[in-house]
Amino acid sequence: MHFRRAKYVPKGGPDGGDGGRGGHIIVRANRNLWTLLHLKYTKHIIATDGGKGGESRSFGKDGADQTIQVPCGTVIYDGDTGAFIHELTEDGEQYVLLRGGRGGLGNWHFRTATNQAPRYAQPGEPNQELNVILQLKVLADVGLVGFPNAGKSTLLAAVSAAKPEIADYPFTTLVPNLGIVSYRDNQSFCMADIPGIIEGASEGKGLGLRFLRHIERNALLLFMIPSTSDDIQHEYDVLLNELEQYNAELLEKQRIVAITKCDLLDDELMANIKQHVPNDAKVIFISAVSGFGLQELKDAIWEELNKDGYKKVIEISHAPIDVKVIEHAEQEPEEEQQTIYLNEQDDWDLSKYKGIGWDE
Repeated sequence: MHFRRAKYVPKGGPDGGDGGRGGHIIVRANRNLWTLLHLKYTKHIIATDGGKGGESRSFGKDGADQTIQVPCGTVIYDGDTGAFIHELTEDGEQYVLLRGGRGGLGNWHFRTATNQAPRYAQPGEPNQELNVILQLKVLADVGLVGFPNAGKSTLLAAVSAAKPEIADYPFTTLVPNLGIVSYRDNQSFCMADIPGIIEGASEGKGLGLRFLRHIERNALLLFMIPSTSDDIQHEYDVLLNELEQYNAELLEKQRIVAITKCDLLDDELMANIKQHVPNDAKVIFISAVSGFGLQELKDAIWEELNKDGYKKVIEISHAPIDVKVIEHAEQEPEEEQQTIYLNEQDDWDLSKYKGIGWDE
């Protein structure tokens, strides 16, 4: 609110300007980012308020926008309800997460013939708050799906330069790994290895619930089942069921089944296994250790990825997430306390236990 004051103008009238808008909160995709680690300790992002209007009908300045840089493939969910908000897949794509409030009108707008000196102005819109969850869904051409110890990391290390951890115990892979697989004529495609899926992964068992989302952005699913499995068809059905329970649209993706660890099989055993393999997908026998069948697998993958009218980036309707399950998974488990009981004849000098946690 302001009135004009000038020499020889005793009644200049109202000339209060409008206030500026508040700053926007903008999320922008950046292809130079690969993780959301830079946001780990940035829990609160606040844009500035708009400036106040001035005399002579001058506008207040707009508040400074805040831009959140995220990698391509980031999906935004409402942190309170778990509802899907938006996803960013292209470099430079941006989404206005919260718009700044509009500035109020100055008293110049409220002058009338009967109210020539309004002594009030319109307040600006109040600020808004929003709690969101950002999830990164890996963008890859081929996603490896299988039980723990099915040979997924071994295959990725054999066909690409990626160096995932490989061991003979379950859940060796704890984080998704990406590898670029070279093909003929200097062409290539991207392969993603996610932690093993077990029965009940869609309900939160094992590590599947945390990493099943990475399969949603893969153009092709490569199911990996070891030849040493007791029931190949059953394992395949379990994997399909877990994908369906998580997101039914995943079953619409193209699939290839790779029977792994076939370096010790002869033609007779392979013919016997073919009678118990799925019929709704192409089946290929491979061995990542000896290299058997790897070129045939690459050819099959390349053929599927380059079919006419086949889209590499599959549109997925993202289902709401369970906020309570995510909050529970992020909580670190409490360390188990250990107690030492000593008899009278035992040595009571606890200095030898220092360094292993028993002296606390």
